[in-house]
Amino acid sequence: MTAKTNLTINPQRLWDALMETAQYGGTPKGGIKRLTVSDEDKKVRDWFKAECEKLGCTVVVDEVGNMFATRPGKRKDLLPIAMGSHLDTQPTGGKFDGVLGVLGALEAMRTLVDMGYETNAPVMIVNWTNEEGSRFAPAMLCSGVYAGVFTTDFAYGREDRNGIKLGDELARIGYKGTVKAGDVKFQAMFELHIEQGPILEAEDKMIGVVTGVQGMRWYEVTLRGQESHTGATPMGLRKNALLGAARMIEAIHQVGMAHLPGVASVGLIENRPNSRNVVPGEVFFTVDLRHPDEKMLDRMEAEYKAALPKIAAALGLELEEKRIWNSPAVKFADPLIDCVREGARIAGHATREMASGAGHDAAYIARVVPTTMIFVPCLGGISHNEAESTTLEECGAGAQVLLNAVLAYDRGLA
Repeated sequence: MTAKTNLTINPQRLWDALMETAQYGGTPKGGIKRLTVSDEDKKVRDWFKAECEKLGCTVVVDEVGNMFATRPGKRKDLLPIAMGSHLDTQPTGGKFDGVLGVLGALEAMRTLVDMGYETNAPVMIVNWTNEEGSRFAPAMLCSGVYAGVFTTDFAYGREDRNGIKLGDELARIGYKGTVKAGDVKFQAMFELHIEQGPILEAEDKMIGVVTGVQGMRWYEVTLRGQESHTGATPMGLRKNALLGAARMIEAIHQVGMAHLPGVASVGLIENRPNSRNVVPGEVFFTVDLRHPDEKMLDRMEAEYKAALPKIAAALGLELEEKRIWNSPAVKFADPLIDCVREGARIAGHATREMASGAGHDAAYIARVVPTTMIFVPCLGGISHNEAESTTLEECGAGAQVLLNAVLAYDRGLA
C-alpha cells in the first residue's frame, strides 16, 4: 500500500473518545474518580483494549497491569516506538490528566490505520498502572517497576488507606498479567499531557516542548500527643497533635517560599479521633517537596527536617517522619525533543520549551529508554481538579504533534 505523509488526526473523534471514557468514574461536577485498579479502572481498561484490538493491535498486559498495544511496522528487526500515559485519576480528577496521553496516542494510531500508513518500526500505545499514586503510594509506581526503580513485590505490597493491596486488586479485576515487567521492549517513548500549569496559556503558546522533569520527594509524618476533653483540659496542659501539624504545615509552606521556583505542599491530612470535643491525639499528613535543581532540593529537605522536631518538642509531641519516595530531576532525550520541535513546526503551532513541574511516567522511563513529553495548555493551569479543562482544538493540536513527532523519529530509522 502506498504510504501517505500528510497524515491528519481527527480532533472530533479524539474529543468523543475523551468524553466517552469520562463516563467510567464520572462525577456529578464533571470530573472523574477512577482510582487505580478499581472497578471503574477495569471498565476503561476493557474499553481501551477492545479499541486497540479493532485496529489490529496486539495487546499485552504485564505483571503489574501495564498495558502495551502494538501495531506492526515494515521492519521486524526494529523495536516499537511507544506513545502513552495513564488512565487512572485522582479522587476528584479531571477528564484530561493522563487520559489525553493515552487517547491522543489512540487517535494517532487510528489515523495511521485509516490512511494505511506503514511505519518502519512498530508503533505502540502504553497505559501505565498507578501513575497518580493517590490510592497506592508512591506515584508512577508501575512505570517505576518497568524501569527497575521498584520491585514487583514492592508494588504488589502497596496498601491503600483501607489496607487493600495493589497485587490483590490487580488479580481481582483481571489485569495481573503474566509477562514480567520490563520484558515488553520499545526503543523510544513520547508522552502527551496537559501542562497542569499556567505558562502556555499565559504566553499564548499551543505546544510545550518538554526538556525534563523537576525532582520530587514525598514524606509521611505522624504526630502523637494526648487525647483529652476540650472543656476540662486547660490550654497550657494540652498535647494537641493538630496544633503541631498546623505549625508544621506553615513551616513547610515557608520552605517552599524560600526556595522558589521550588514548591512545598501538604496534601493529605488525617486527624484522630476527629471529634468536636476531644483535643486531637494523633495526626497523619503527607509532604511533597519539588525543585528542578537536586542540590536545592537537598537544601529544602534539610530545612524541612530541621523544623519539625523543634515544633514537636515545643508542644510535647512524639514525631515520626520518613521519606517514602524520591524521584530525581530528569533530562529528556535531545533527539526526541528535536522530533517534537519538528512535529510542532509541521503542524504550525507556536512552542515554548519548559521543564515539567509535575511527575510523569516519562520520568522513570527516561532512565531506560530515550523519552520526552509534549504539553498542551489547560484552563487556568488547573489540574487534579474536577474543573480541569482544555479544548477540542488544544487536544487535537497535541495529538497531531504527537503523531508528527513519532513519524519524524520513524523516518530517521529508514
